[in-house]
Amino acid sequence: MGHLAFHDPLWLFALLALPLIIWLRGRRSVPVLLVPFAAAWHRPSLSSPSRWPVGLALTGLVLLVVALARPQRVEDKREVRSQGYDIMLSVDLSGSMLAEDYEKNGEPINRLQAIKPVIQAFIEQRPSDRIGVVLFSGRAYTMAPLTFDHDWLSRQLERLKLGMLENGTAIGDGLGVALTRLEQAKRATGGQRQGAFVILLTDGVNNSGALSPEQATTLAKARGIPVYTIGAGKDGYVPMPVFDANNRRIGRRMVLSDLDEAALRIISEQTGGKFFRAADTDTVEAAFKAIDRAQKIEFQSKSYLITTELFWWLAAPGLAALALAALAARPLGARAARPQTT
Repeated sequence: MGHLAFHDPLWLFALLALPLIIWLRGRRSVPVLLVPFAAAWHRPSLSSPSRWPVGLALTGLVLLVVALARPQRVEDKREVRSQGYDIMLSVDLSGSMLAEDYEKNGEPINRLQAIKPVIQAFIEQRPSDRIGVVLFSGRAYTMAPLTFDHDWLSRQLERLKLGMLENGTAIGDGLGVALTRLEQAKRATGGQRQGAFVILLTDGVNNSGALSPEQATTLAKARGIPVYTIGAGKDGYVPMPVFDANNRRIGRRMVLSDLDEAALRIISEQTGGKFFRAADTDTVEAAFKAIDRAQKIEFQSKSYLITTELFWWLAAPGLAALALAALAARPLGARAARPQTT
């Protein structure tokens, strides 16, 4: 919540002195405070008995005194302690994710349809984490950098669809790009990244990309970043939809699932993560829940103040009030000083 602050305590004494000056002015025949045209504000006018110039002058003086005290609106940002990780999700969008070996309400669904809601639930359950997403198929791309805006991130995930990227499975590139998004020196100790990990989800074997899974694993290990790997899909033959030249579904065929489980186990074991086999919807959810139970790391944020100077909001109308009072009083003074002729 914002509050008002004054830097100069003398402004209060100046305000208290104004009524005393006015009282003394009324008690003496000679003006106590001589200001150009001030005497004219208190002289009787033959044409109008109005004393509003005096009120304007006093209002202007009060505003100027308060303005000189340097009032500020202060937004107090207190020091808070929060828990959270930096997490990069690296998600396979290769054509094999079309395999319909998952079920929902008794109906077959493909692997991406089964995994998307689980990922979104995982994001919603970790409000204190910064989370980003990398997508990979034949190449790897950053869909979202690390962010606390989980609502925006969920909307981006809703837009995911298979066929967005060129075909292939670049597991090494998917992990490598995720690691580059976690390079932040402020959370590094001894050259190793603190409070971060990668979740790598794939259903295939590395067959493209510039970086091999072994090279990406070496990078993650050197930077101290655990990698949790999830192997999606069932073993053996799985149903795959068939489309015609106009991308219309015309049937299904059985294809052999080619998940490289051994490579995923090596990645997780060498980096300090864990491998999960997600053969159905229940095991996908169990994998993300197990990762969610990981120990939170506590970070301390810095406290800071945001101030807004209010000087001119008071000084400008104060000067304007004094100027109007002077203009209103000047003609009265000029008429009083003009010699009379017979």
